[in-house]
Amino acid sequence: MDDINLHYRFLNWRRRIREIREVRAVRYQERYKRMLKNGDTLSYQGNSDEVGCYVAPRPLSKGNCYFEVTIMDTGVRGTIAVGLVPQYYKLDHQPGWLPHSIAYHADDGKLYNGNPVGQQFGPKCNRGDRIGCGIYADTFDAGLVTVFFTKNGKEVGSVVVPVAPDGLFPAIGMHSLGEEVRLDLQAELGSEEEDSVMMVDSHEDEWARLYDVRVSGTLLEYVGKGKSIMDVGLAQARQPLTTRSHYFEVEIVDPGEKCYIALGLARRDYPKNRHPGWSRGSVAYHADDGKIFHGSGVGDQFGPRCFEGDIMGCGIMFPRDYVLDYEDEMDDWDAADVQPKQGRVENLLYLNDEDEEEGDDPEQEHEGQKVMVFFTRNGKIIGRREVVVPAGGFYPTIGMLSSGEKVKVDLHPLSG
Repeated sequence: MDDINLHYRFLNWRRRIREIREVRAVRYQERYKRMLKNGDTLSYQGNSDEVGCYVAPRPLSKGNCYFEVTIMDTGVRGTIAVGLVPQYYKLDHQPGWLPHSIAYHADDGKLYNGNPVGQQFGPKCNRGDRIGCGIYADTFDAGLVTVFFTKNGKEVGSVVVPVAPDGLFPAIGMHSLGEEVRLDLQAELGSEEEDSVMMVDSHEDEWARLYDVRVSGTLLEYVGKGKSIMDVGLAQARQPLTTRSHYFEVEIVDPGEKCYIALGLARRDYPKNRHPGWSRGSVAYHADDGKIFHGSGVGDQFGPRCFEGDIMGCGIMFPRDYVLDYEDEMDDWDAADVQPKQGRVENLLYLNDEDEEEGDDPEQEHEGQKVMVFFTRNGKIIGRREVVVPAGGFYPTIGMLSSGEKVKVDLHPLSG
């Protein structure tokens, strides 16, 4: 009889162990609706009338208290939300709309704290930005915790919220076609990000426009999707080239998948989704095919292709009587004389007499002064093109278009 009781007790113990494992398996299971998940990438799959929502399989904890989302595409409206929700949050609502949830919304920079009406909280977020959310592990007290949000590694703000019995789970919401993010549930807010921010602070002011390009010191990194010709990443300098700063260089640090890297000059209001050289008021040398593009999507054979480690340069040879109509509108410039560095391209500040011959002007119908734009590869001039300077001047402009591309920029390589 004792043997029979022992046998039944053993079977009952095995059944209870199996049930516990099944409960744990169900508990730690990610949930999402109207989203496609491919690895760490989430993309919206609805019709823009209905919310799509993702809830991570595990809540934040003292050992894992922070996560980040990188915006790969803002889609039609950029209605992307990042925050924390209860485990069984309703997946047809944006995080932050329902009780016991909180979220930072990219499209309006507002914080939604258990309410469909948000409060102004921080800056709006765009493609390439990283939104982070975390909890201060040492603030757990009587069911309350401090939740904080970051943008590109910098804290935006924090708020104290009640903790649901089952914890606070990372959540992402989307609400318009084309929205896509990359999720990192193991992200760390540490010294690496802080060092990067310090570098950005020392050089970011050199750039007036940055689209799908991340700045880290002198390094520019493409962070766009790279899936179509509309996914151009563009960086345009704050100041145009002048007779006192007439040349700049780019070193290819990483050619990425396709080395779709372009270096050139463009007007101030150049379209953000067009490679330099493709549209009016621009000229550029493209690394992938060695062609020059001058206000057209069709390029002409110009020079050699460029690869990792190559240094591409672009400058203007100004006529001696050239007058900068736009110089009075610019910030003060360093009055130091321009001196070539050893091993660098020769300082071709002015055209020689034999270079001043008249030629065909592809932009003759546009008013403006003519200059000779030249391009270099590893310090040697590979060619020139006469162009008309647009109103406001020519701004150093760099374009990238495939994943992984990185370049190092020197906007003043000839300064002594």
